Amino acid sequence: MKTFSTKASDIKREWHLIDASGQVLGGIAVQAANLLMGKQKAIFCRNMDVGDNVVIINAAKVRVTGDKLNQKMYYRHSNYPGGLKAVSLGELLEKDPTKALEHAIRGMLPHNRLESRMMNRLKVFTGEDHPHVGQVKAPTEASTRVPKEV
Repeated sequence: MKTFSTKASDIKREWHLIDASGQVLGGIAVQAANLLMGKQKAIFCRNMDVGDNVVIINAAKVRVTGDKLNQKMYYRHSNYPGGLKAVSLGELLEKDPTKALEHAIRGMLPHNRLESRMMNRLKVFTGEDHPHVGQVKAPTEASTRVPKEV
């Protein structure tokens, strides 16, 4: 028996729609990262980009557990003295909820040359409307899951 090696001609990209309303931020990020990497496919290999396109809608209605809205901080630095900026998750969700989702998903992808290719196939929207209606056939089975009541 020979070892199967994935070729570029074997890759068939699909479109997946994930509805983030009422779902936990980390759970959505795990689903999206697995779809972007292509882990659900039989031809998955770590050294090639075999993943699918992912569209996430209702990013503004995402849910977080615990006191993460106040305690979780995002830091960046301007490379000038005293240039450290800190923003809490609650402030980031008010200002731009798509950035919080993109940051969580980027952290779950492999940090190599393939990361930017995978992130280019991620589309996050704050509301219901998105321009990829023609590509997306049906919602992903993971997005139709009923969230637990807390």
